[in-house]
Amino acid sequence: MPVIKRLRITLEMIKIEHTLFALPFALLGATLAARDMGAKPVSFWVGKIAWITVAMVGARSAAMAFNRIADRDIDAANPRTAGRALPAGLVDARFVWIFTCLSSALFVIAAWRLNRLALILSPVALGSVFVYSYTKRFTWASHLFLGWCLGIAPSGAWIAIQGNLTRVPLLLSLCVMLWTAGFDILYACQDFDFDKHSGLRSIPEAVGITNALAAARALHGLMFACLILFFYAAHLGWIGLIGVAVTGVLLVYQHSLVKPGDLSRLNAAFFTTNAFVSVILFITVAGDVFLLGP
Repeated sequence: MPVIKRLRITLEMIKIEHTLFALPFALLGATLAARDMGAKPVSFWVGKIAWITVAMVGARSAAMAFNRIADRDIDAANPRTAGRALPAGLVDARFVWIFTCLSSALFVIAAWRLNRLALILSPVALGSVFVYSYTKRFTWASHLFLGWCLGIAPSGAWIAIQGNLTRVPLLLSLCVMLWTAGFDILYACQDFDFDKHSGLRSIPEAVGITNALAAARALHGLMFACLILFFYAAHLGWIGLIGVAVTGVLLVYQHSLVKPGDLSRLNAAFFTTNAFVSVILFITVAGDVFLLGP
């Protein structure tokens, strides 16, 4: 099979477009960090944003490709995922391994180009996203671990700009962690029966779908509370407040789509709503920073 075709299949397999979930949060962390940096040449900011974007794409691509490799036998046994590229034989594992290594190298190079601390911490980020693929084999807290992996993004971007950490990016990272864990619980509900019979761990498998949906709502309630704390810690104005309010509405809407006896609208709750949350928060908070100032 031509390399280009295998690459296209691999990119479809890892759903490269879903980088949209985490990238806005990374750019948001960078925007807030830049607010405190003072005047810098345009080339400085263009370079930073470019390398942050490269780092995000590299890290997520490596994480998703490795996850597909680690889960290929599980995916083959699960009717919902049996059609994925690796278990279906549409692409070979060797090519996906090469893709994973190159994506990891791309992430490390981007971290090196950003600053020394980003480079030093890059193995922690890569190690986290690789370990996640195995967590559901032994703990129901895999949802929180996935949240940690995505929550790295805004703090990592802040480090890329300022070379340090404060409570503002840490609060934003906590928001992302809780948000991710909540929607991952929703997503795991569709594999409730398979996880039960396969010995895989998840909150739906541990407590049932009804209680799992309640846990997801609780995590998103905590996320919204942390988002309010972030709003005050970042000294945002009315534009940022609009983003916080719209996020709250979207979270309520997301949970209204999913019922214990009806998961038919899960894809709308998971994919569409999540993309809106990250993009709207980035647009409103960035607009607050650039239009209203500190």
